[in-house]
Amino acid sequence: MTQPVPPAPAAPPAVNRRAKVNPEANRQDILRVATEEFALHGLSGARVDEIARRTDCSKRLIYYYFTDKEGLYLKVLENSYQTIRSIERDVHFDEYPPVEAMTRLVEFRFDHHMNIEYFVRLIMIENIHNAQYLAKSSVVQDVNRQAVSVIQRIYDRGQREGLFRPGLDALHIHWQVSALSFFNVSNRATFSLLFRCDMAAPDTVQSLRRQAAESVLRYMQT
Repeated sequence: MTQPVPPAPAAPPAVNRRAKVNPEANRQDILRVATEEFALHGLSGARVDEIARRTDCSKRLIYYYFTDKEGLYLKVLENSYQTIRSIERDVHFDEYPPVEAMTRLVEFRFDHHMNIEYFVRLIMIENIHNAQYLAKSSVVQDVNRQAVSVIQRIYDRGQREGLFRPGLDALHIHWQVSALSFFNVSNRATFSLLFRCDMAAPDTVQSLRRQAAESVLRYMQT
């Protein structure tokens, strides 16, 4: 008796020549454009049609890679957090003395928020959604534990050397660093308007950058 032939697996949608040559590069291009669209328009306002147009690929291909619009949005969030933590690992803060290491870390995060505004905008958008999409991601939670562990190691070294006071929580220090770095971008437009100042002026940015590091260190030091 002839055995039934199993159905062939579903083939991926037709893609352009570039995608055939390097599908991973194509995925990264989609993520890059989607990041800009979500940061600018939010989850509800961003259009997959526009992302497809800007990446020269079909909506069907985007859905093949990321399942749906919400899946793409979640991947954008994960990729954004992974990027900053990956760059942060390359700085090797553990190679510097504790006070210098903490100074460099604060300045690094302040600069990252300042120079990559889409990161702040994405976090603002996700807060509007009460973090319901980030809650689905174990990737982001694992990545951000690394952010606190970096501070913990610096703090522990500084405390052993008598430089930092005992009893501090690394998570609270991380909160303080994030707050100073985040506000400088998230509220820049309204703050500049209300107080008639240019918070994006280079001299102002450098002053606030130093002030952020000094504030955190004065909280930590004996």
